[in-house]
Amino acid sequence: MKLLITGGAGFIGSNFIKHILSKYPEYRVINLDKLTYAGRLENLKEIESNPRYKFVKGDICDEKLVDELVGSQKPDAIINFAAESHVDRSISDPNAFLKTDIWGTHNLLEAARKHKISRIIHISTDEVYGSRKTGSFSENDPLSPSSPYSASKASADMLCNGYFITYGLPIIIVRPTNNFGPNQFPEKLIPLFATNLLEGKKVPVYGDGLQVRDWLYVIDNCEAIDLVLRKGKEGEVYNIGGGNEKTSLEITKFILAELKKDESHIEYVKDRPGHDRRYSLDCAKIRDEVGWQPSHKFEDALRATVAWYKENEEWWKQIKTGEYLEYYKKQYHS
Repeated sequence: MKLLITGGAGFIGSNFIKHILSKYPEYRVINLDKLTYAGRLENLKEIESNPRYKFVKGDICDEKLVDELVGSQKPDAIINFAAESHVDRSISDPNAFLKTDIWGTHNLLEAARKHKISRIIHISTDEVYGSRKTGSFSENDPLSPSSPYSASKASADMLCNGYFITYGLPIIIVRPTNNFGPNQFPEKLIPLFATNLLEGKKVPVYGDGLQVRDWLYVIDNCEAIDLVLRKGKEGEVYNIGGGNEKTSLEITKFILAELKKDESHIEYVKDRPGHDRRYSLDCAKIRDEVGWQPSHKFEDALRATVAWYKENEEWWKQIKTGEYLEYYKKQYHS
């Protein structure tokens, strides 16, 4: 099978590519990535010389490039990881999110329709549902996004649904919860807090730190997407959750303990606008219809993730002394 993976140099995409090439010796992968600040070829150094892997630098917003690539490579399936994904950035500059997450998705759908691609997996997010005080969202619940980021992802989901209904495009949407693991860009909570503490800095906790998220180890997410690719039903949506609902403060204290730091390293900062209080997904559908459930214990996975950042300082220090450093200073210390 030949896969066209967009955004494959990013956090989840790079982990998925490595998962696929390791598990399936007959699979081939084409990775289309713009290499924005969060897309890094260093994430794929282990497989860069693999003859079954090909990298193409390009933007999914480039309609001509996408059409030519899909037409010439004729992949069996397209998996769209490409997205602007950081809520804070979407609040300060929503334009890039609307362009990539909506227009870029449209270009992929059009190319897939024109060239009759047999399967498309669109990677969405649990954030499209909005916040929920009690209970969990199922795939049939209405979408109620709270930020420019989640609104752009919800819009892309609606485009995908429209292309399935109107054109019969064989598309499946997956909505994972908060991923964590190796190679995650240090603007997200877990890698930001781990690397800050390793640098002897404080960690910025929004508001009271009691926002609840369901945490999903990226390897478990990759396995879920792999199963959906092979067993999922066209036109369906599948929630992917880790079953690990934790507050930001609980995560913070776990990382502090792992790195032998006390709570004096916590810096409570002003909460961001429109900050959702709690995300929670009902994942019975993917369990019952596809046969997936997480295989990693949360505490072990988080412990291994923190250890990865301890052991790979060169990877993240290059980032935090560059463009991201200025963004971080502006975001938390302006």
